[in-house]
Amino acid sequence: MKKNSFWQIFILLLSLMFVLAACGGGGTDDAPAADDSSSEEADTSDEEMEEEMEEEAMDVEEMAEDGKATIEVWIGQTEYASCVKETIIDSFNEQSTTTFVETVALEDVWGSARPAIAAGEGPDVFTTPGPSFVFELVQAGSLLSLEEFKDTFGWEDSFAEFALNLGKVDGELYSLPDELETLVVYYNKTLFDDMGWEVPQTVDELHALAAEIDAAGIIPFAHANAEWRPANEWHVGNYLNHVAGPDKVHQALTGQVPWTDPDFVLAIDLLNEAQQNGWYMGGLEFYYTTTFDDFHAMLGSGEAAMNIEGTWAADGINNTWFSEETGGNEWDWFPMPTRNAGEAVFDIGMGNTSSINGNTEHPLNAAEYLDWVFSAEMQAAAFVNCGKAPAPVVIPEGTITGIDPRIANMFESISSSVVAGEYGYTTWTFWPPKSDVYIYEEIEKVWAGDITSEEYLTGLNDLFQEELAAGEIPPIPDR
Repeated sequence: MKKNSFWQIFILLLSLMFVLAACGGGGTDDAPAADDSSSEEADTSDEEMEEEMEEEAMDVEEMAEDGKATIEVWIGQTEYASCVKETIIDSFNEQSTTTFVETVALEDVWGSARPAIAAGEGPDVFTTPGPSFVFELVQAGSLLSLEEFKDTFGWEDSFAEFALNLGKVDGELYSLPDELETLVVYYNKTLFDDMGWEVPQTVDELHALAAEIDAAGIIPFAHANAEWRPANEWHVGNYLNHVAGPDKVHQALTGQVPWTDPDFVLAIDLLNEAQQNGWYMGGLEFYYTTTFDDFHAMLGSGEAAMNIEGTWAADGINNTWFSEETGGNEWDWFPMPTRNAGEAVFDIGMGNTSSINGNTEHPLNAAEYLDWVFSAEMQAAAFVNCGKAPAPVVIPEGTITGIDPRIANMFESISSSVVAGEYGYTTWTFWPPKSDVYIYEEIEKVWAGDITSEEYLTGLNDLFQEELAAGEIPPIPDR
């Protein structure tokens, strides 16, 4: 990041505004003197803000005197982000003799970082929502290659091989993958036990169970996209991988078969069947309007029976979905069923990636910070303290302790599946950018009856082939 970054300039301008205000500019000579309490409060507030800014400036000066380089990282304005900061960033600052990480809290981190980075500004180290976005930034020349640091810090030994390859563009490493995730089926175990329902092993059994649940006046699947439209792609990717199969998906991602293959048509037909039957939230009108908090609470209370969502959701499942306020029911999970009963398949993905800004003035310091973030110790600590899904790094057995055994079992199952090669592909990790957007936007036309599954997949195939020809496909691990 350049020294005269947007945020530093902003702080300087803000300071100047306070200085000008203190000088009395803005009122006329004839204006009466203000002596009411609100004016006194405003003056006090101004003084407090000036003091805070002076303290921050002093902190930076002290760090400069200690010989530390300052790098900037942007974080969210959430309890989760604060927890990760306390666990990872604060501990880094305490132990590093070379680098200090300065954080800036923003409401929309990626929405702010993306244009800033494109403009040659932004934080020194930043995260993206997935490898597809990294490819886009590399094409724009906005990222620093991590090849040198890969060797310096031994990342080839600490990361799973397939995972590190996800951060490569044209054979060169530009990002480190974080938050290994998959989609699973969470379910209200108390409700299942009371109704005598069995965990399904195949997609046909899953649909038969959904019909039975619906007949009992209960919503089969608690799903909605009101707050996150890309939630649509969770279900598209799930059906592609678990109906057509991960081998067929791999063949399509590598250009060996088209997306119009009959197995893919069947997958989209089955997904559309679920929507048309009202199994997702009771109908499309509710699917498009219900909030996450509301449908999670409905699963916990037993108004809904199942929920297909990511492992990222495990963080709040005990405290929010299944709490005393929602009825005190028990929960459990099972892998998304496949077309034919067999080994469990988990669609792997990366919740986000971390990269270094191509305009940073402190590349080695930024790399030192990344090495700390992706250490087994920090990944385990963030998982236990904050519920952050671990990155695909080698975490010694027994490092992660003190968590719900169901959640531990979930991640152990994913790890075993990946090692055995029994994994599928999440759309936000392995599809190119334009195709990814097409998947979650255009599927709504299928659900609305405006186009057929075949027409939807024809459009996807046309767009995908363009991106494939242009070499814009993220790295696809060999099977």
